Amino acid sequence: MKFPISDMHCDLLSYLARIPGANPYAKDDIACAVPWLHAGGVRMQILAIYTDVKSESMDLAARQAVIFDELCQKHKDDFTLIDTDFLQNWEKQNCIGIKASVENAAGFGNESANWDDIYNQFDFILGKVKSLAYISLTHHTENRFGGGNYTKGIGLKEDGKKLLDYMAGKQIPVDLSHSSDLLAEGILNHIDSNKLDIAVIASHSNFRTIWNHPRNLTDEFAKEIIHRGGIIGVNFLRAFLDPEVPERLFDHIFHGFQIGGEKSICFGADYFYTKDFEDSSRHPFYFPLVENAGKYPSLIESLKDKLTGEDLENLAYRNALTFFRKIQS
Repeated sequence: MKFPISDMHCDLLSYLARIPGANPYAKDDIACAVPWLHAGGVRMQILAIYTDVKSESMDLAARQAVIFDELCQKHKDDFTLIDTDFLQNWEKQNCIGIKASVENAAGFGNESANWDDIYNQFDFILGKVKSLAYISLTHHTENRFGGGNYTKGIGLKEDGKKLLDYMAGKQIPVDLSHSSDLLAEGILNHIDSNKLDIAVIASHSNFRTIWNHPRNLTDEFAKEIIHRGGIIGVNFLRAFLDPEVPERLFDHIFHGFQIGGEKSICFGADYFYTKDFEDSSRHPFYFPLVENAGKYPSLIESLKDKLTGEDLENLAYRNALTFFRKIQS
C-alpha cells in the first residue's frame, strides 16, 4: 500500500541558510534532502523559516525567505509552490509541493525591533514566499510575543496579541507546537474574544498522555485543535516519542485517532541538520524506522494492519491536503 505523503515540518531552509556549503541534495547531511523526499513519495512539504531569539533573527529569517524563493525558481524539476492550482490539481502533480512557515516569530521582530520594522519584515517574508502554512509565535524559549514550550508561567504578551491581530484574515494558521501551555491558552482566548479569523494547528507535536514532555500536547489542547478543524502533525524525534521505545511512534499516532482526530492527524516529521548539535544524549535523533524521509513507504507498510485504508490515507496526506484546501478556498 503506497500513498503520497504530506509533511508539516522540516528545517531544510535553516540548514541552507546557516551551514557553509549546504546542499538541498546532500543525503548525508539532512534527513529531508531532496533525494530522501523523492524516495519517500513526499508530495507536499512545509519548509520552516526557523530562527532563535537573537539580534540577528530578522536577517536570518529574511535570508531563508529568499532561499525558499530560489528553490522554487532554480529547482523547478523538483519543487513547485503549493498554491491554489497545486491543491486543486493534486493528482496531476509530479514535483514536491513546498510552502513556507515561520517557526518563532522572532524572525519577524527581534527583541529591540519597532513595529514598523516588524510589519515590514512580515510583509517582506510573505512577499517572498507567497503564502505561509502557519506561524509559531515562539520556539523553546521566551520572546517578546510569549512563552515557549520550555518556559513556565509565561503566556501571551501584548506583542503576541498585536501579531495575532495582524495575522487575522490572511489565511495563516497559528501553530501551538512550541507554545507553553499558558501561551496556548492565551492564543485561543485572544482569537475567541476578538473573533479573529485564524485557524489553529500543531504542526509537529506528539501527545503528553503517551510521553510526558513539555514539547507534547495535552489532550485538552489536542482536542481543541481537532474541534476547531485544525491538524496535528506527529513528530518523529526520539526525545518527544519516548527515547528508548521505537514503537511509541505508533502509540502517538493511534492516540491521535482515539481522541477524535481521524480528520486531523498527519505527519510533522521535524527533520533538521543535527551534526552541529552539542547535546550527545540526543543522538541519534531518530529511530531507524523513520531516520529519513525515504522511510515513509516502510512506515505506511508497518501501519497497514493496524489502521484502515481510509485512516492510512488520511494520515499520509488527505487530512493535510483537505486542511490547506479549506484554508486557501
